[in-house]
Order: sequence, then C-alpha cells, then structure tokens
Amino acid sequence: MKIAISTSSFAKFSDAPLQLLQERGLEPVFNPHGRALSEDEAIELLRGCVGLAAGTEPLTARVLEACPELCVISRCGVGMDNVDLEAAKARGIIVHNTPDAPTRAVAELTLGYALDLLRQISRMDREMRAGQWQKRMGNLLQGKVLGIVGFGRIGRAVAALFAALGCSVCFYDPAVTQDCGEWSCLSMDELLARADILSLHTARPRDGSLVLDAGRISRMKKRAWLINAARGGIIDEQALYEAVKSGALSGAALDVYGKEPYSGPLLELPEVICTPHIGSYAREARIAMEVETIANLLGGLEQAGRV
Repeated sequence: MKIAISTSSFAKFSDAPLQLLQERGLEPVFNPHGRALSEDEAIELLRGCVGLAAGTEPLTARVLEACPELCVISRCGVGMDNVDLEAAKARGIIVHNTPDAPTRAVAELTLGYALDLLRQISRMDREMRAGQWQKRMGNLLQGKVLGIVGFGRIGRAVAALFAALGCSVCFYDPAVTQDCGEWSCLSMDELLARADILSLHTARPRDGSLVLDAGRISRMKKRAWLINAARGGIIDEQALYEAVKSGALSGAALDVYGKEPYSGPLLELPEVICTPHIGSYAREARIAMEVETIANLLGGLEQAGRV
C-alpha cells in the first residue's frame, strides 16, 4: 500500500519515520515539487494512496472526493486550517495532527524574535554587512508585559519562558475565561492596550475573519512589538506595514503570511523580521514531529482495518 508524504523536507534529518513505514511494508510516495502543493498536485500525489503524511496543502472537499482510497490524514504539524474536516468526516477519513512535538520549537523561536526585536540584532547585522557602523540603543526584555493571544500548549510554553526572564504575562483566549495561575486573563482590548510585546499563538478563526485587523492594530500600545509565529492570514498585513512605518509600532517579527512564499512590503522595513515559516524547524522537534506523524498514521490505518 502507498502512503503519500507531502511535506517537502520530510525525513531530511532522520530516516526513523520512514523506517516505521518500511517495517509495515508500506511504500512512501514523496512530493516531487519541493514546496506546498496545489489542489491538483495534491490529487495527483494522492492517487492510489491509503494514507497521507500531510503538510499545508489544501485538502479540500474536491481533493478528498478525488481520492477514494484515502482513509487517514496525519498532519505533520498543529494547524488543521488546510483540512476540510467536515468533508473528511463525511468520507470516513481519520484525521490526526501532532500538537505536542513543535511546542518547544515555536516557543523558543518566539523568545528569539523578542530578543532580536528589542536589541535590533538582525538590523545591525545587516547594516554592518552594508558597511555601516551604527550602534542602536535597544531595550531589556525584563520588566516588559507580554500579551499572548491564544493560550493553548504553545501559548503557555511561551508564557513560561518569558516569565522566567522577568516579564509579566497576560493573555486572551475565548476558550479560557479565567486567570491561569499567575497569568492574567484579559479581554482583547485590555490586552492590546497593556502589552509591550503581543504574540499570537491562535488558530485562524473559522469564519475567516482577522485576529488583528486594522482597528485592533491601531489599539495596540504605542511603540509595542508584534510577533506572529501562529498562522498566516490572521493579520491585516497592510495595516501592520503602515503602523510600523509610521512609528506607531516599534517593530514586528513574522513567520507566517497570508500568501506564501511572502514577497510583500513588510520586507522593505528594517524594523520587521521575516522568516519563511520555520516555527517547527528545530532538528530535534522536527524529527519528533515526523515520527509522531507516522505513528498517528499507522494507528489510523489500524483503526480503519488497513494494516
């Protein structure tokens, strides 16, 4: 039986997940494009496959309908925004994700963004490479208020890291309606007004609305910093550009975008750090996530009576 693997870097750092497939006599079929697949490319890859180790390709009702042999989708990652879960349920397709493996990697990346933004490390590195010797005054992380939008596994891991370095932490999450230990639960407006650093760790709203539209960006604390290592398409990127360019915000760090690969105007701003969707790209976390992906897939195939 064939198993499709759509993430372009799968098993690059360890063959352990592929060994799990081989032990069960399953044949992996790899993404030949080296990037996220389109609907048509996903359909072509999935032809004749009973399982999918999924990336961020659109697994729409159209795709699932075109792949009648598919019975398990195992998402290599946390987000399920790209999977039509209702269509999968209607077709009896078992769906899993890996919510635990990338937690530490994303949390540490978020901390790295904050330190870089406050001390302007990347900016001064670029300037030196361009022949400029300019010492820029930075800020301490200690004593800052970190506001977190989305207080699940990753949000709580981020809170613990920042609190250990002397930050006050507060959060907004509609699914959490009370304080969590030492961390204060606030309304969104309260969070925007109070946070020196606002970090997003939330899913994309089901109705397709923005988590941070132009109005909410305008209500952020003056000269605050924004970090998004959560989902693309949840920020008004043009409004963010204008807020940073005008000085209303001190800067931002983004790992995800409404359209990827990203080539928009935020790249023009020296106060903005942009990375190419690498939240889980820590070697140890990536290997653990891929092994968990295949373990989940095998469990789904057993549940479906296919292995």
